[in-house]
Amino acid sequence: MTPLQPLYATLFALALAVAPCQAASPVSPPGTPAEAKDIDVFVRKALAQAQVVPGLSVTVVQADKVVMTEGYGVADLRTGRTVDADTGFYIASATKAFTALAIAAMAQRGELALDAPLSGWMGKSSLPADLASSTSLTDLLSHRSGLENEPIAFRAAYSGEHTPAGMSALLADTVRSQTTPQGTFSYTNAGYNLATVLIEDRFGRDWRTLVNREVLAPAGMTHTTARIDQARQKMLVAAGHTPGPDGPTAPSSLQKTNATMHSAGGLVSTARDMARWLEIQLNDGVVDGHRAFPPGLVASTHRPLATQQARFGPYTREGYGLGWQTGHYGTEALIHHFGNFAGSRAHVSFMPARGLGVAVMANEDLLAGELADLVANYVYDRFAGRPDLEAHYDAELAALTARRDKRVKGLAASRAERASRPWSLRLPTKSYVGDYRNPAMGSVQVVEEDGRMVIRAGVMASPAEAVPNPESVRVELIPLRGQTVRFETPGRLVFDGQTYVRR
Repeated sequence: MTPLQPLYATLFALALAVAPCQAASPVSPPGTPAEAKDIDVFVRKALAQAQVVPGLSVTVVQADKVVMTEGYGVADLRTGRTVDADTGFYIASATKAFTALAIAAMAQRGELALDAPLSGWMGKSSLPADLASSTSLTDLLSHRSGLENEPIAFRAAYSGEHTPAGMSALLADTVRSQTTPQGTFSYTNAGYNLATVLIEDRFGRDWRTLVNREVLAPAGMTHTTARIDQARQKMLVAAGHTPGPDGPTAPSSLQKTNATMHSAGGLVSTARDMARWLEIQLNDGVVDGHRAFPPGLVASTHRPLATQQARFGPYTREGYGLGWQTGHYGTEALIHHFGNFAGSRAHVSFMPARGLGVAVMANEDLLAGELADLVANYVYDRFAGRPDLEAHYDAELAALTARRDKRVKGLAASRAERASRPWSLRLPTKSYVGDYRNPAMGSVQVVEEDGRMVIRAGVMASPAEAVPNPESVRVELIPLRGQTVRFETPGRLVFDGQTYVRR
């Protein structure tokens, strides 16, 4: 048991102990809409029942009115600081809608073209000429390009090992997918990463500057930022939480840094700022009665540009626009984008026909990540006047806790099985220690800490675990996502299908 484990458990228990009392007799300001009062009661009950989600925030907007912006629980189990409407949460892939709107704004001014080949505006580039002449920004932003670039996507989101010049050079590694032809929808981060690297090459604007100038500033979203390190110094930012190494929920071993905030998943926002974002979506660029974006620009990002036939929980997905999934919740059209990463979860959605939008941001996503969606569904059903509302959601919460318990049990069994495995490495740990390099993917370091092998890749690190395969170890550089590192000839290892050579 780690020294901090009792602290995590104690703080979490205290946070949950408050919730049932608040749920039984919530205190709402005078004039609070009845819907907001009911939502508040449900969220407190849901957090208490889920138990593994330390905190979340809820935003509800109807037409041009903010129904509620509220925080619940704690931002970080280490500190016990409570979440409020101004607490920052990492929104992961919900960032894509911001990036796409920024690029659409440039296109509307004629600085670049969304539908023309990239070669028509990008200037000199290492992107292969045949790909540049047959691919458009619309292809990249709607996930229908059929292009892949693993080095850029990995460095941007995970390792953080990159420079502008290095990413520009890595455009040369872009290839056509062997499984997804151009024109077929396939969701990835690569399209957004490629688009913003090309824009930075051509215009000298990195994606942070682009999104801030084109979207955040005109929207008045003063507490939304791509610079998470600075945000942590200026405001309370929720830490992502995952099952700790010994079981209890704890801050994730992998937290975002400035280097891993990227154009496909790189913003921190608050409940109060998300109210502005939803109002902008529901009113075609108008917020607080003022036009922040030209008429038609915001609405243009909602139109599907790629087709799909998929389900995500209770939602259907039929299309994808510029940074937005298009589909339905029940019979209602729902435009939405979610995000998750190593213990952070975001749900952003709106129903244009009803003029209703919801954002839920949570700091746990591996054991009860569906809670964010469940809260949003409750909001939509409460406003729709669902007759069996409370009975239905009592059943949904019971099902959620059953899934949580199954996951916890499965995780404990998996960890116990892995702990019993014999070590398969033939040599002492020091024989494998070193800095291994791959020209495209970057570096993997093998180090020995307190007599144990640890694998590092940029900002990620994981103790090595035994696996049955000869000369191999298991790592969790990304929490709960096991990967194998295989040592080949002396001085060579293979990780995620890529070969690295010791320097």
